[in-house]
Amino acid sequence: MKINKIYIPIYTATILIVGILIGSKLNYTKSSVLSFNQSSPSQAKLNRLIDLINYEYVDSVNSDSIVDLAVSGILSHLDPHSTYIDNQNIEAVSDHMRGEFVGIGINFYPYKDSVAVIKPLEGGPSIKAGIKSGDRIFKANGEAVYGKSLSNGTVIEKLKGAKGSEVNLTVYRRSLDSIMEFTLKRDAIPIKSVDAAYMFNDTIGYVKINRFSESTHKEFTSVSSRLVSDELKALVLDLRGNPGGFLDVAEAVADEFLEKDQLIFFTKDKFNESDYRYATSGGLFEGIYVYVLIDESSASASEIIAGAIQDNDRGTIVGRRSFGKGLVQREMPLGDGSVIRLTVSRYFTPTGRSIQKPYKDGDKDYNEEFLDRYFNGELYSASHIEVNDSLKFETPKGKIVYGGGGIIPDIFVPLRFRMDNETLDYVYRSGYISYFIFEELDHYRSFYASFTKEDFVKDFEVNDAFLNRFKTYLGARLNSEINYFRDINDVKLVLKSVIAEQLFGSDLAVQIFNQNDVMLKKIITINP
Repeated sequence: MKINKIYIPIYTATILIVGILIGSKLNYTKSSVLSFNQSSPSQAKLNRLIDLINYEYVDSVNSDSIVDLAVSGILSHLDPHSTYIDNQNIEAVSDHMRGEFVGIGINFYPYKDSVAVIKPLEGGPSIKAGIKSGDRIFKANGEAVYGKSLSNGTVIEKLKGAKGSEVNLTVYRRSLDSIMEFTLKRDAIPIKSVDAAYMFNDTIGYVKINRFSESTHKEFTSVSSRLVSDELKALVLDLRGNPGGFLDVAEAVADEFLEKDQLIFFTKDKFNESDYRYATSGGLFEGIYVYVLIDESSASASEIIAGAIQDNDRGTIVGRRSFGKGLVQREMPLGDGSVIRLTVSRYFTPTGRSIQKPYKDGDKDYNEEFLDRYFNGELYSASHIEVNDSLKFETPKGKIVYGGGGIIPDIFVPLRFRMDNETLDYVYRSGYISYFIFEELDHYRSFYASFTKEDFVKDFEVNDAFLNRFKTYLGARLNSEINYFRDINDVKLVLKSVIAEQLFGSDLAVQIFNQNDVMLKKIITINP
């Protein structure tokens, strides 16, 4: 089966953009102490080059942009994960990794030249003030927030501000055909890293983590503690698609499963100095069996947890071979608000494995390694996973594990749901489904408002009429008739889950989405 190249950025974007921009919060060691006051011949050479361009070059040149290019170019020759973040983007990246931002607390998108509220965020200023799904924001502090040139960046710029600052919003409410005024105080808005936590059945709990930000451990323990009971016999930790994040946060989450003094991971720097991280006592799930779900997009901090569970014989890893990122970055300021995330060490699993995949053939081969897995059949059969016997390790209970490129699962589950339905995957990730669902809810808001969570799960069905409207919507935007979804039941399930997301939030959306999940079905068969 041939894959269209338009899907390449879709399958790799999360890992190659988000995952690259994350770093550890390990404390500085003496290996990282640099003397910036002593200029080397190479540094002097670069400084002279910039001076010559500034003073002698015939045309006017922005030296800052040249320096940015130089820094990015230098880092690109080191490894795929050392990267440069300029001062214009550092705030957004920092917000993402901090797990919160300051704003009014809405999910939105530009819709017909206006800002449409998809959903006000629970506990945020907007929902407290009375903003509702479907509202259009026309003005912020008297400035227009509409027009054909409207962009997400423009909207964010006008709605964000200092914590505690006021913003006056002019809002059109379609259901009342009325213009309304609201005054809100901006506040810190959490960015959820735990998408869902619920009982999958009577004895198995389920938690899905989408990344490891500063707030993830606190969020994880808060929502997961609700699952702890005498009936809970096993927990599914879903790390599929999780690009990683802070190592110390991954360490804290892993500690919730491991017993005191069990090794979680260790690092080695360029001076071969090691830093070992061990579990403490009193973990939330120390006595509960754990299944960890991984796939080809599970990277970095996700692999720390999977490796710790696997190497300590603590549970079962289910899915497909993980991404293979075993390098540790540290954020270092450059003095002008910009930073570099520089690789300063490698991490190893408890048995001593490095799971970093090779990158000597350059970034392109590294970034497109997913395609190699696709074409060689690895995504469909465990027998196609290549292992290196020289990188073979043994767990305390005698299980053989391998280093050299990702975590190989204990139980392999072939790719089915998304990649097997490439059209559905593309449409989902492109945002067309979210936009369509918003328009559906906007037209029939009173109908959907009548559902409780329980009634929605039990009674709502994506019928043929609904499906035909969706196909018509797609056809108009893709300039072609959509008649090549391989499994229409998959389409209906995704549509229902996105409706649940916009009506009730991610927790219910994930529950619905998981109803036909092949990995969870596999766990049921081995843990009835």
